[in-house]
Amino acid sequence: MPLIRPAACLAVLACLATPALHAADAPRDNLVNLSSSATLEVPRDQMTVVLSVTREGAEAASVQAALKQVLDQALAEARRSASPGALEVQTGGFSMGPRYNRDGRINGWQGSAELILEGTDTARVAQLAGRLSQMNVASVNYGLSRPLREKHEADVTREAIQRFRARAADVAKAFGFSGYTLGEVSVRSGESGPSPLPRMAMTMAKAADAESAPLPVEAGKGSITVTVSGNVLLTR
Repeated sequence: MPLIRPAACLAVLACLATPALHAADAPRDNLVNLSSSATLEVPRDQMTVVLSVTREGAEAASVQAALKQVLDQALAEARRSASPGALEVQTGGFSMGPRYNRDGRINGWQGSAELILEGTDTARVAQLAGRLSQMNVASVNYGLSRPLREKHEADVTREAIQRFRARAADVAKAFGFSGYTLGEVSVRSGESGPSPLPRMAMTMAKAADAESAPLPVEAGKGSITVTVSGNVLLTR
């Protein structure tokens, strides 16, 4: 009996395996894609304020020094009120760029620096933002802190899964099947709420407030949403 060379063996094995691969890749009958969500509204407990300062001058070094002086003073005052979780302070963006005249030549420099206040003690954050009169309020945003999200997310996830299972059972029954088996399923969570106030509007509002009063605080509510999506195989 003649021997089959290795190359021929590989060709034979490939031919034998091809039908099996095609069978595995073929679409499965009675497969249905589903999606269900659950949402919970909760009061937002975290406030984020971005403060900014801008400076212009003939020399880049002098502009940078002026920005650094304002930022250092504001940062020193903010640190005295800082408390983990309740009020945290960090520096934001720091940028420098040339200023051009009509002829396209550099005739000066301009720059900006940011300081970010964030915390769950919204009254303290608002009061501090009002005291730092050397900087303007660039934006204000509210959100849900991580502990608050984690506290409610598990319950919302369970509800979303229950809704997914109930919908799968209803779909199976409507198509005349007795049940279903789970296929690939994904669980995604997210937070939603109103957009932050526009940066320009907030900057103008703070600039017009000569007394640097505390910012008004009205956090409103945010939503924790969990979405379960995937496919189920309907069974007889």
